[in-house]
Amino acid sequence: QVQLLESGGGSVQAGGSLTLSCAHSGYTNSMAWFRQAPGKEREWVASICRGVDWTPYPFYVDSVKGRFTISRDVAKNTLYLQMTYLTPEDTGMYYCAASPGCLRIGDPLSSVRSWGQGTQVSVSS
Repeated sequence: QVQLLESGGGSVQAGGSLTLSCAHSGYTNSMAWFRQAPGKEREWVASICRGVDWTPYPFYVDSVKGRFTISRDVAKNTLYLQMTYLTPEDTGMYYCAASPGCLRIGDPLSSVRSWGQGTQVSVSS
């Protein structure tokens, strides 16, 4: 099972930016970011899959399209989430996830094989 460790969370004002990182042990085909606000269910944010030609394919939930960018550095075993134009609605605990199969937005949470411990993002208005 892949081990995941998130970092980079913090407190910012609306309109600000943060970049989250997720260091992982070993290689995994697909990785994703989820978030969970207090009192709410864990929800998809973005995922990235490796195509048959090794091209990375990103997927985003509609609310973050154009503002967030998911990427990975395979050589460094690190997944990133660049977040810009943050709003208070982006506040929550952000979790890194991994799976041997392609994780796509809307897949059941049971599709995730490994979870990180999470990193907190707080956006004030």
